[in-house]
Amino acid sequence: MAHAYTPGLRVTERTTVRRERRLPLKGEVLVQKGQRVNSETVVARTMLPGNVQTVNLASALGVEPADVLSRLVKPLGSSVAAGELIAQTKALFGLMKSEARAPASGILESVSDVTGQLILREPPIPVEIDAYIEGVVAEVLEGEGVIVETPAAFIQGIFGVGGETHGPLIMAAESPDDELTVDRLSPSFAGKIVVGGAYVNHAVFKEAIRLGVRAIVVGGFDDRDLRDLLGYDLGVAITGQETFGATLLLTEGFGRIRMAERTFNLLKKLEGREAALSGATQIRAGVMRPEIVVPFDQDAPATAETSVGGMDVGSLLRCIRGEHFGKIGRITALPAKLQELGSESHARVLEADLDGVGKVILPRANVELIEA
Repeated sequence: MAHAYTPGLRVTERTTVRRERRLPLKGEVLVQKGQRVNSETVVARTMLPGNVQTVNLASALGVEPADVLSRLVKPLGSSVAAGELIAQTKALFGLMKSEARAPASGILESVSDVTGQLILREPPIPVEIDAYIEGVVAEVLEGEGVIVETPAAFIQGIFGVGGETHGPLIMAAESPDDELTVDRLSPSFAGKIVVGGAYVNHAVFKEAIRLGVRAIVVGGFDDRDLRDLLGYDLGVAITGQETFGATLLLTEGFGRIRMAERTFNLLKKLEGREAALSGATQIRAGVMRPEIVVPFDQDAPATAETSVGGMDVGSLLRCIRGEHFGKIGRITALPAKLQELGSESHARVLEADLDGVGKVILPRANVELIEA
């Protein structure tokens, strides 16, 4: 009988988590190797070049491009405020004049004697990165950032939207089958990461945002609600930059899907502990999963992660790519021979009976096994 192994989402009570925190360009690292940091500790800082504004001074002043430089009221390199006079010209014995003002605050960087354009550079934009997780600085990446390490409970989801956040875990469901409804929410959930059961809808999620909830963790969410939440079709699933007020992490997929028992029980065990959560998801090359990290004391021992066994007929699976993304079903056959796909490539496939879809043929690379 055909037999293979496909890894599932990582869910472990204790492991060592390492996270790289890197600046978008060279800057200053503010911590040292071995230093203990919390989730909000700023570990590195840099300054991004300010935005560029162009001003057509030749047109505004009615002069030749070669004459623009002589009409500046301040020399190049000077700072100006938004609305401040930057150039002027006079005519008819000074009775009439033309002038140009700065569209924004910044530095007078350069003037072209060919086009008559002034380049005004807005002030640099400060960028800081925090440690994200509580732990110890394991490595310093000189001028770029750090790697933070900590023993922690670690739970991966299948999909998320929203950025990094932090807060204590609180259970709003009594079982992994429960739906997170409005009556289960409370103003006391403000600033917390709320764990529901199988499902939350758009209206309840918006109410959670209104109450100040940092994040919602549930088994499933409707894909049509996702479009309403974002205001657009997601397309290629690269998320994590959304700013609608809270992060949403799905542990199982789209629709009403019971949260895996192991995941629910671990979250329940961790209730009250401070957690770091990220909704960043990338489905295609360079897969990135949304995650929950709950740090422990540095001397807490790491233990092996539990894992799902080999792929076999009857195994429970979840689609992680393609048109059936997020669907759950069971394997009904494992053909041994390679089969041709729609792209005309050949790959190992399986036959599965997906909930709400029926029997389909799927590339084995498009699925993962999950806990029964």
